[in-house]
Amino acid sequence: MPTINYISADGDKTSVDVLPGKRVMQTAQASGVDGIVGECGGQAMCATCHVYVEAPWRDALPPLTDAEDVMLEDTVCERTDESRLSCQIVVTEELDGITIRLPEAQI
Repeated sequence: MPTINYISADGDKTSVDVLPGKRVMQTAQASGVDGIVGECGGQAMCATCHVYVEAPWRDALPPLTDAEDVMLEDTVCERTDESRLSCQIVVTEELDGITIRLPEAQI
């Protein structure tokens, strides 16, 4: 079972075991991890699930979709090369141990 490591903006770490096929946003919300709002429910329409994916994990993710790329232009916190929408990251066995840094704010 893959593990996701969420790092809050103030450095607190929460590790969550997750079944493959779940999304990073969905897992955070179900596990009580603060810092991911997900106002649109995971439809890549609001950018309130913006996260930073650390290397080497970001290279293991599929490329940005056009919709995700557009939404990342509207994040509250700075967009970087590590920026992704957590609703668009599907957990696989290959992502076991992925580190997700949460921004200081979403809205």
